[in-house]
Amino acid sequence: MKAVITVTGKDTVGIIAAVSTECAQSQVNIVDITQTVLADYFVMIMLVNIDGLKGDFGAFADRLAALGRDNSLDIHTMHEEIFDAMHRI
Repeated sequence: MKAVITVTGKDTVGIIAAVSTECAQSQVNIVDITQTVLADYFVMIMLVNIDGLKGDFGAFADRLAALGRDNSLDIHTMHEEIFDAMHRI
């Protein structure tokens, strides 16, 4: 099963490292990643495999959201199926 993680906020050093570290500690594998900086704003989308996730998906998503709040970022995590359903016409 996969999930989509989106990260937005002011660009600072270490954003990718912080999110990647949380993924690694939770046994979540990064499948694909894209990121860019628009003016001073950082934007990233990660596709991750959560088959090996340690613990509850909701708790993982909450930890990433808290990481975002602690670093003035907006981090959202959702199951791939929910993401796909939201973007169907």
